[in-house]
Amino acid sequence: MDTNGLDDFLDENHFSGVVLVKRGNSTIFEAARGLATQRWGVANTLDTRFDTAAITKLFTSVAVLQQVAEGTLDLETSIHHYVDLERTTISPKVTLLHLLTHTSGIADDADEEAGEKYDDLFSHRPTYSIMETKDFLPQFAYKEPVAPPGVECSYCNVGYVLAGLALEKVTGTSYRQYVFDEVFTKVGMLASGFYDRRDAAPNVAEGWDRRDDGTWVENIYAYPPIGSPDGGAHATAADLVRFLQAVRGGELLNAEYTEEFFTPQVEHDEATWYGFGLEFDMNDDGSVRSYFKDGVNPGASGILRYYVAENLDIVVLSNAEEGAWSVIRELDERLGG
Repeated sequence: MDTNGLDDFLDENHFSGVVLVKRGNSTIFEAARGLATQRWGVANTLDTRFDTAAITKLFTSVAVLQQVAEGTLDLETSIHHYVDLERTTISPKVTLLHLLTHTSGIADDADEEAGEKYDDLFSHRPTYSIMETKDFLPQFAYKEPVAPPGVECSYCNVGYVLAGLALEKVTGTSYRQYVFDEVFTKVGMLASGFYDRRDAAPNVAEGWDRRDDGTWVENIYAYPPIGSPDGGAHATAADLVRFLQAVRGGELLNAEYTEEFFTPQVEHDEATWYGFGLEFDMNDDGSVRSYFKDGVNPGASGILRYYVAENLDIVVLSNAEEGAWSVIRELDERLGG
């Protein structure tokens, strides 16, 4: 991969965050730019922990597949078997397989493609009242489905909330504790965790976005203050690479589910397939060009991506909603995208 001029590109685009490109254990490129807090002027470093937004779904998928392998969860069993959804609009035909591959047909808490906004959702309910996985249920469990289960492939955040609730039911452990113990700790992701944005946790980047008038606004009230099964875990770039390499190496899943995790499951559109959290960028011949998960929230954006032919792991993390995208596009173009 040609990295000439990448440092200048980051500076010219006023990037705030970190970029890491690795081939195996060899670092091809790494850089940190911008401020971890606009309030105090503390710089981002390669050791800064960023809100990974929806990249968190990968941890949820691995955790669920671990329990599928253990026999405590079944991908083809109704979610009603694991979660009390009586008197909700969630169909008994919805399974964990549907939820993890975005084919459940259930309504999202805020359907952004239909014009719904999270700002409106949280104007009626304080974000800080949503602290545990079950607290999300009133936001979506009574909305009418958008499609029957298994018919359409449409990205749905709250499918992962239900998957997290199933995980909590069969393990008797909170989602965050399970992921910390059985994913982060197991593979040495020592800097990763779930940090409440209201707390003074060390080395955690604050999320800031610039308003139209040039002033800055922090994301502390933009969404629930601590991560959940659909988003919000904090990690360093190095820890994210460590995670993906560990899954590829069979350190978190058995051979069967390691293969399933890296296999496209359902077609989303002509160029993209969905898997168990991962998204797959396909070549014209049907082979996988890259697999990835990206994420975005107010004050957070990023991607974790692996380019198959080049054997490159790439992480871009930013503590701004629009911060990561120009860098992600630049890297992809340099790799023939």
